[in-house]
Amino acid sequence: MAHPLLIIKNITHEGPGLLENILEIHGIPSLTFDISKGDGFPDPGNFKALVVLGGPASANDETPVMHSQLRQIEKALALEIPFLGICLGMQTLVKAGGGKVLKCPVKETGFVDPVGHPYRIDLTEAGIEDPLFSGLGKSFRVFQLHGETVDLANSGMEVLGKGIQCPIQAVRAGKNAYGLQCHFELTPGMFSSWLDIDTDLKNMDREPLTRQFEELREEYTVTGVALMNNFLRIAGLA
Repeated sequence: MAHPLLIIKNITHEGPGLLENILEIHGIPSLTFDISKGDGFPDPGNFKALVVLGGPASANDETPVMHSQLRQIEKALALEIPFLGICLGMQTLVKAGGGKVLKCPVKETGFVDPVGHPYRIDLTEAGIEDPLFSGLGKSFRVFQLHGETVDLANSGMEVLGKGIQCPIQAVRAGKNAYGLQCHFELTPGMFSSWLDIDTDLKNMDREPLTRQFEELREEYTVTGVALMNNFLRIAGLA
């Protein structure tokens, strides 16, 4: 019998955040593997759903760890296992599905772009109709922390959400595999630790970042919880 949910951490401090709280509320068991600590990437065929989180690596890295991750995600796609990729998790999804990972024209970091416009995901027509975004309207604000973007494969992938600097922000691959370029899983504790750890965030002014998070926290949390719950329903776990 398949285990309910596999969670892959690409770096220790980028954990499941809000998802962890939701799994506890629903009583959904999960297994987490931290590949930055040497954990292997288990066979996704032994799980009902798969979540791959963010990290500083690149899907283009020529390392045994990344090659293994791409192979396992490719297998998950072939088996149509419900998949949710966040940031690097979206990039590995696209690469495993035959697309490309490229340098962003403009690196996206924080809650607002370099000229002060809030980072948002604007859903496409397909995104508005997709169950992953049920109840979220046509647009919502997000937190960004990435320097790479994607170019989708010619078939089997669809853009569900767009941004300005990096246009592809949400994708679906095949039947039920999703990727989101943004981070929507942050809790206050996670955000505070990222400010202390992440190089790009450490190079920014901490005070406005903290203020922006506090101003957005209620809306941000509602969005993140909705996305997580929608995915768990798609996966048949909630």
